Amino acid sequence: MKLIEKLKEFQEGQKALLATNFYNFETLKGIMEAAKEIQLPVILQLTKSSIQYMGLQNAVALARSAIEYYRVESWIHLDHADSYELIEQCLKAGLDSVMIDASEFPLEKNIEITRRVVKLAANYGANVEAELGYVAKLGQSTDKTGYTEPGDVDLFVNATGVNALAVAIGTAHGNYKEKPKLDFERLRKISQITDAFLVLHGSSGVPDDQIIKAVEFGVCKVNIATEIKNTFMYNIKKLVNQTDEIDLRKVFPPAIDLIKELIIKKLRLVSM
Repeated sequence: MKLIEKLKEFQEGQKALLATNFYNFETLKGIMEAAKEIQLPVILQLTKSSIQYMGLQNAVALARSAIEYYRVESWIHLDHADSYELIEQCLKAGLDSVMIDASEFPLEKNIEITRRVVKLAANYGANVEAELGYVAKLGQSTDKTGYTEPGDVDLFVNATGVNALAVAIGTAHGNYKEKPKLDFERLRKISQITDAFLVLHGSSGVPDDQIIKAVEFGVCKVNIATEIKNTFMYNIKKLVNQTDEIDLRKVFPPAIDLIKELIIKKLRLVSM
């Protein structure tokens, strides 16, 4: 099943697909073991920096091999691409879905850039996600606000033909300094305006009850990245400091198991 079809199925069922960033074999293994154990689909996400780290062909081959090995319904998605060229490379490499993030440009420019990507992706039958509003990225100020304006949503979706839309309703990428409070009234209005698949970025650290409510209000794709990195790295640091073991095949598995536990919890939260 194509990702667009699965997103529609989950949207109609008031559930969300979990979209998980992976950074290496170990994080991918933890994700796929979780999805396999509870038999739920999952989206595997790559970013520009992860592609630079692993290499595009290596990363895609790793993901495709894991999908086949674990027999989990999965798709590969390019997250937060900032260039047409990178998106084209990823589509040629066989990715199922791409995100063009031109949200920091004025609305008209965002529409122009996104429309061009949608036209390209149509040649590959790929899902296209865009962002409208300000969701602070790593290193950017979380004090700045720029929530998605419901009045812009219909114009943007119709003008671009985009399938999925990341909305700014109070989340941010990275770690939160204080507990976020999502704007559910804004989300409700947006979901009434458009049939586009609504996406929640920056879900790491958002309380479970708010994630559940976001799904109830129309979100059908929930992204998780920071919690995966934190879970892996903090536990690797802890383990390394507690042992003189140098065999990474013995050091990594406990951290992989913790990623598996995290993803099982998140999958159950949004997809069941």
